[in-house]
Formats: sequence, structure tokens, C-alpha cells
Amino acid sequence: MNHNGKSLQSLRSHFETHKRSKEYISHQAKVHSVAWSCGGTQLASGSIDKTVTLWSLDSDRLVKDGTYKVHTGSVDQLCWHPTKPDVLVTASGDKTIRIWDAKSGKAVHTINTKGENINICWSPNGQTIAVGNKEDLLTFVDVRTQKIKQEEQFKYEVNEISWNKENDQFFLTNGNGCVVILSWPDLKPLHTINAHPANCICIEFDPSGKYFATGSADALTSLYDVSELVCLQTFSRLDWPVRTLSFSHDGKMLASASEDLFIDIGYVPTGEKVAQVTSQAPTFTVAWHPSSYLLAYACDDKDKHERDTGGIWLYGIS
Repeated sequence: MNHNGKSLQSLRSHFETHKRSKEYISHQAKVHSVAWSCGGTQLASGSIDKTVTLWSLDSDRLVKDGTYKVHTGSVDQLCWHPTKPDVLVTASGDKTIRIWDAKSGKAVHTINTKGENINICWSPNGQTIAVGNKEDLLTFVDVRTQKIKQEEQFKYEVNEISWNKENDQFFLTNGNGCVVILSWPDLKPLHTINAHPANCICIEFDPSGKYFATGSADALTSLYDVSELVCLQTFSRLDWPVRTLSFSHDGKMLASASEDLFIDIGYVPTGEKVAQVTSQAPTFTVAWHPSSYLLAYACDDKDKHERDTGGIWLYGIS
């Protein structure tokens, strides 16, 4: 499916006919992270119940492949290998990260780290995994050897982390509202952007690598030009701290979510609203499918007894 050149109007009309969300239950407690494999055939979800669930996409339905309890702590974030569709990595509060073979549903490598892990990302060339823990220590793991190749301790709160698409710079968001850009692999400071007056929580690069977006405790989402490092656009429809972001595969839309009871879908070229996805509870994680207009997300949903439902949702169904 190619949606290049889609106008705001055509995107709005698409979601007028594809506005349903469906819930899928697998976990016993809230889901902190959802992510699609690079080919878009599988979705992974990680929960504070210590489990990872793998799902297959069958047209616009999710089919559960299995739920796996390997970690002994909360699974706080997960991400897939940038080019290998069967490989993913999970970060856990149990002081490990685990590399998985999604075909077999097995964690094939365990890397022990120094603290409770909360943020993780994979370098675009697939060679390095970066993981951040609650003590603001970043650990860089060589994927080939599964050995830690370097560690970097920060004196400020480190939130989400990401490489640029060229794989020669490393970006992190911090508690002072900044985006800090370091050279890679030597991690020398290159630039600091004072992006927000409040805690800068999340960062996401668009598929082209020309832009990145940040979400902050000031409830704003900001869009930046990577080469100029200037803010091009802000999205201000949310009222609560922006905790998760995702670009659509064509870079035309940016989903952002918070404790507001909706997910905002903004049109990247102008910042205008394309659609909004109503939720019953705060949203922890959003992820656009890598080739179609389907959005996976997870919220702090409760059942009638106030217990976590442990569900994930798929939006964009006709």
C-alpha cells in the first residue's frame, strides 16, 4: 500500500471510514510497550506482568502467537531489529536485556546490566543496542558478541534515546527539557537543544530520517529538522505530558499520546488534526504499522473490578 502524497483531506476521509479500534487481551497487567517488526508481519507487546506476547497480523486482525514469561521483572520497553524481521530485544526491571528469536518465541541471548532497564533502542545498522536504566546509565551492547562495549553515566535524568538514521549521532531526551546530541561511537557532545521548558520525555525519528519529534511534560509535541536543528511545528492538542510518539510509514502523520483520553493524530506538514482515537484510560505506548495505516496502542485500561485488563488495541479498522 503506497500512501505517498496523501493530502490532509484524503487522510481525514480514510479515517472516517477506518475509525474502529479493536482490543486484544493477553497480559495480566498493564502493557508498557508495543512495537512492529520491520516487515510489519508481527507485533510484540511487553507488560509489567513480566511477559512478552507476540502477535501476527492477518489483514487487519491480530492473532496471538504466544505469551512468554522469561523476565523476572517488568518488561518496560522493547524494539525490533531494524532489518531482521524475526529478531527483537526487550528491556526489563530485572537488570537484563534479552534478544529474542520471534520464530521460536525463545529468548536466545541474555545480557546482564547494572540496573533496572527502562529505555531501549537498536542502531539503524543493527550492530548496537543501547539501553538506559533508572539510574541514568546508558549501556551499549555489541549485538554480534552480546557483550557490553561501553557505558556512559549521566548526571541528569535520561529519558528516551535514539540514533539518527545515518548512525553517526546519538540523541537523548532529558529531565531538563533538552535534546542532547552526541557523536557516535565516541559519545562526544555535539549539540544541546533547549526543546521544552519542562521534562523532555520521548523522541522519535520519522522514516526518512529528515525530521524528529519530541514529546514533553509541557504537553507539547515538537517537530524538528535534523540538519538545521530548528523547530518546524508544534502539536498542542493534548493537555497532559506527552509520553509516546509514532510516525506513520510515509511520514505524513504523527501519533502522540498522554493521560488525555484520546490519541492525537496530527498532519506533519501543517500540524493540523487528522483524527483522534478515543481511549478509556491514559495511553502508554503507540506504534504505527511500517507499511499501512494501522496504529497499535496500549492504555491503562481497567475492568469493572478496577483490575488491569492487560489489553492492546489496533486502530484503523473499517
